[in-house]
Amino acid sequence: MPSSFTSRLKLERQASGENSGTWGNLVNYVFNRIDSSTKGYQAVNVAGNANVTLTSNNSTTNIDDSTTDDQVHNAVLEFTGALTGNINVFTDAVETNYTVFNNTSGSYTLTFAPTGGSGVTLKQNAKTLVYTDGSTMFDVMANLGDINATSVTSTDIKAPGSNANVGISFTTTGSGFIKFNDAAYNPEATLTDGATISWDAQAQPVAKVTLAGNRTLEAASNGIAGQFVSLLVIQDGTGSRTLTWNAVYEFASDTAPTLTTTANLGDLFVFRYNGTKWLEVGRNQALTLS
Repeated sequence: MPSSFTSRLKLERQASGENSGTWGNLVNYVFNRIDSSTKGYQAVNVAGNANVTLTSNNSTTNIDDSTTDDQVHNAVLEFTGALTGNINVFTDAVETNYTVFNNTSGSYTLTFAPTGGSGVTLKQNAKTLVYTDGSTMFDVMANLGDINATSVTSTDIKAPGSNANVGISFTTTGSGFIKFNDAAYNPEATLTDGATISWDAQAQPVAKVTLAGNRTLEAASNGIAGQFVSLLVIQDGTGSRTLTWNAVYEFASDTAPTLTTTANLGDLFVFRYNGTKWLEVGRNQALTLS
């Protein structure tokens, strides 16, 4: 019975009586393959718009050291090059795992998959942990589940970039609290002045607008019940500008406020959303702003 090769790492299994006098070399080839599969790195140029199948050889072709191994049998893969179309990169259809870096350029997708199976789209310029059962590739980073951490050192926490309209929720255990050791704030946004003024409460919760004429304020969009927002309404250098409030803004006794008429002064309004109406919480008018 001749020697055979394992299905995953393609290591040579010596048959009894085979390869007399060459076992030393063959065993070294196996060691090189194990070395590259556990610690190896390989950069693969996938430029263009054609699908790429990674090279995959038996361990007997790895005759020097781990740096000469094929592409499939490396622990870390970096995909490089300028994409000119959406592509698939295929690895062997066997169980394995990788750390992958999609270091390509071009506004196209790169999907990493086992040959004949389903894959995952790798975020460009990002490093990802993946594994496959031989037919499906899984993105470990996309399905981590709950994460327990005592500290976070990242300067930027975001929902996954490949998903749309995903929120971030912080929840304590039992009677615990969320503690901020420094100030937290919403950057002040400037609304676009015009005959009708739009306000996105999700993207612009703290906003200001300078009136250059008599205006109408539309209902704020993308609000969520329980949200607080604020709006600073500023008179331009002429003053005496008026603002008509949409009916979704609720004021005491159903009476909308009269703006300060003095040029360059501001009126500050704070609202709480109940899911239907923006309820005025408070106001402070005739403010000198500089």
